[in-house]
Amino acid sequence: MPQTIIITGASDGIGAAAARALAAKGERIVLVGRSPAKTAAVGQALNVPYYVADFSDLEQVRDLADKLLTEYPRIDVFANNAGGVMGAAHEVTVDGFEKTFQVNHLAAFLLTHLLMPALTAGKAKVVQTASAAAERWGRIDLDDLQNEKNYAAQKAYGDAKLANILTTRELHRRYQAQGIAPVAFHPGVVATNFASDSTRMMRFAYHTPVIKKLLTISPDKGADQLIWLAEGTPNTTWQPGEYYEKRKSAPSTDQARDPELARQLWDRSAALLSITPQ
Repeated sequence: MPQTIIITGASDGIGAAAARALAAKGERIVLVGRSPAKTAAVGQALNVPYYVADFSDLEQVRDLADKLLTEYPRIDVFANNAGGVMGAAHEVTVDGFEKTFQVNHLAAFLLTHLLMPALTAGKAKVVQTASAAAERWGRIDLDDLQNEKNYAAQKAYGDAKLANILTTRELHRRYQAQGIAPVAFHPGVVATNFASDSTRMMRFAYHTPVIKKLLTISPDKGADQLIWLAEGTPNTTWQPGEYYEKRKSAPSTDQARDPELARQLWDRSAALLSITPQ
């Protein structure tokens, strides 16, 4: 029986690549993207439903959740893939949050919370696209979650990706009894337009021709783990609550494995969003 698989960040990159591959396998794919034109192009090419939402506006996230719950009361796989590196300067969204923190962490946290009735109905696999940036640049300060004291684009991104891993672990602790199976993964350094509007350092890291040739992989290869996790069986193919690289459970920082930090980050994120998750 086909799975209902919702993929955010599906208008380009590994999200679109995973959608193409999973649709070809007969899965029931639902796309979410920020760009109306790109999202429509992918959705129409695959003949699958698609929705547009900009995660820098949480009202659009709430509206998206309402639409998805109406159409899909049972979700089998939810791929939280949307995200990106923001600009060199500290930027605040219409919701009052630092943009990197909101787009990469808070929006996904909120959307997962709002979709929980459908996720529990489907005993869903919740797949989070994280990043090795969590280890390279991430160091969460609970008293400065939005990096207001000393902002740097790479630090903000690393913190947000670390938050993704911590949220995956805490989601597992809180919801495993209801059948939810969350997992996070690093897709590799993928050759896309990622970080093209960010700082000189980030553009160098992701877009220098030599580095792109030697170190990056194609979106199709980057999507491999997302596809593997979406089609796999929790506790058999992979372990819920873990972080993967190259289809193997990967080491991570002390912070990424700190259960108390995960709990406190969860509680503070919920408080910022004025929600009361289980």
